[in-house]
Amino acid sequence: MSNDKTQTEITADNSRRGFLKTASAAAVAAGAVGFGLGLANNAHAASPTPPKEEPKKHKLLLIKNVNVFDGVNDKLLMGMGVLIKDNLIEEIGKKFTVPKGTEIIDGGGRTLSPGFIDIHAHLQLNVGPYEFLSAPMDYHGALALWEAKNTLMRGFTSMRDVGGSVWGVKRAIDEGFFPGPRLICSGSVIGMTAGHGDYRTVNTFPRQLGGPAETEMERLGMTYFADGVPEVLSASRTVMREGAAFIKMFVGGAVSGVYDPLDVAEYSFEEVKAAADEADRWNTYLAVHTYTDKATMTAIEAGAKTLEHCNLITEKTVKEAVKRGCYISAQTGVYLSPPPEGFTPAQVQRQQEAADGLDNLLTLCRKHKAKVGFGSDLLASLELKELLPTEFTNRTEWFSNAEILKQATSINGEIIALSGPRNPYPGKIGVIEKGALADIVLINGDPLKDITLLEDPNKNLALIVKDGKIYKNII
Repeated sequence: MSNDKTQTEITADNSRRGFLKTASAAAVAAGAVGFGLGLANNAHAASPTPPKEEPKKHKLLLIKNVNVFDGVNDKLLMGMGVLIKDNLIEEIGKKFTVPKGTEIIDGGGRTLSPGFIDIHAHLQLNVGPYEFLSAPMDYHGALALWEAKNTLMRGFTSMRDVGGSVWGVKRAIDEGFFPGPRLICSGSVIGMTAGHGDYRTVNTFPRQLGGPAETEMERLGMTYFADGVPEVLSASRTVMREGAAFIKMFVGGAVSGVYDPLDVAEYSFEEVKAAADEADRWNTYLAVHTYTDKATMTAIEAGAKTLEHCNLITEKTVKEAVKRGCYISAQTGVYLSPPPEGFTPAQVQRQQEAADGLDNLLTLCRKHKAKVGFGSDLLASLELKELLPTEFTNRTEWFSNAEILKQATSINGEIIALSGPRNPYPGKIGVIEKGALADIVLINGDPLKDITLLEDPNKNLALIVKDGKIYKNII
């Protein structure tokens, strides 16, 4: 049997009934944990039956006549076939005994790759700062569902969300109501007064000094303000109670911050260590937002495992990160793209400062063989998020095509695995190997030779499979 060579792509409006239910769920989940009995987001009650317009699922699916990039090796495995059973890769080889009833797709000599992973994304942040703070929560949920579908259609079958409340969106995707990538989430980011994430006016006092018990950023699920070790512990335990896969903390200044220039080191060693130790007790890890040597070294010594951004660190800190087994979660497009609408002159200047540090950072990372993650951090605009595929070509100034593809697949898969038992999707991703989860994309051409192919996913991604289900087929 062979496929009928018609396009099979799930559209954003595949179920109005499901959409309304999910948008409502997203709105509720944006500010709350569970319902009634306080159930965690990953331990909810029985759900309604998903709509009929689910992606096509096969108990057995064979994709033959493909050249396999397995996520690990620099060269393609030529003329192979990949057998998928349910949601797992069952076998890889050149000859198969094909069981009766197997769906067969002829890849026509195309390149089969693991599904891509965005290791630094904010699915909730799709509008500018003022619109974000003033729009209804269910509006954010609706846009997040829309962008989740777009992200999957760009070939990204997994996304690590490093700040925001997308629990309802994640649940709707996992239950089959909407197409989207696997979401591995931190939930609200832990931030200090005057640090990144603090968008309060100077006339709004912290709650310790008589201010409101909850601010807009906390209500929207973006940030938990925590000052001092006891509050950091409470915030860390709260995000884990909500179902977080890992803990995220702002430990340095920010491009988009209001009160914190890039040179600021936020949080003391003791406060960062409190979060890292709490993550360890939950058998997961701490991810930190950081730019400078001082902030980054404090986080490394306190036990953080992934270092987000790091544009302004020096060789000494890169070497220490490698020595301690930390991952450097780098991005390029967010700095090289136009400033988001509403950026102040100071924020525009900081974006340029961060962009100027990219060459030194990534040159040092390659020199010392640091494990570099592939992330986007594109936010505040759906139009900017369309630039996600340019992250592949931006990196060619520092890395080979094979190195870039490994960053977007197997290295990012290793970062996801740091969550251990807190990973909501047990199984291996980012590789094509026996027993791995069946998240794959089929590419028209060879990205090891021409990575610019990935800039046009609509044209050059012929097949997208997530969890063994076909979401796109234009072969």
